[in-house]
Amino acid sequence: MNTEALLAENVEEAEPLYVVHESPVHGRGVFARRLIPAGTRIIEYTGEIVDWEECCRRTEEKGGPIGHTFFFSLNNGMLIDGGTGGNEARYINHSCEPNCEAEEDDDDRVYICSLRDIEEGEELNYNYGLIYEARHTARVKKEFACYCGAPSCTGVMLAPKKRKSRSKAAAQAPASGG
Repeated sequence: MNTEALLAENVEEAEPLYVVHESPVHGRGVFARRLIPAGTRIIEYTGEIVDWEECCRRTEEKGGPIGHTFFFSLNNGMLIDGGTGGNEARYINHSCEPNCEAEEDDDDRVYICSLRDIEEGEELNYNYGLIYEARHTARVKKEFACYCGAPSCTGVMLAPKKRKSRSKAAAQAPASGG
């Protein structure tokens, strides 16, 4: 390989795999600048690490619902505030049929990785699976509406509520004496 080709290859590797611009799904979006192969670690989700109390305070301060922020929950109970010190990863939109997923490593760092090959110009997305403990009323569903347009779209960015099966509920009920 000649030096000129080697330099061109290194420049291409140094350029980000993505670009941010207006999204047909919602606000800004992140789009592939070139083909991104399946299994690629695309970007780290960065921002200030905060606890739940600080997350609630910041959300209230901004006057918005908690689901419409750039907070990303970590397995250790802390959150990444992508709106404070964050990067372009905060603009990756939700989809019910995602082409990416979020992976958390042992150091509580979150990376967005491709699930399949992503074509140049295609919008990057992952399933937010937002956990909302309160009842999923029509108002809540409207607040967390999904506009991804996927054939299997659930209509919301919320994770399905977990239900106990009858057999599990019966198994967990205290045995009656006899």
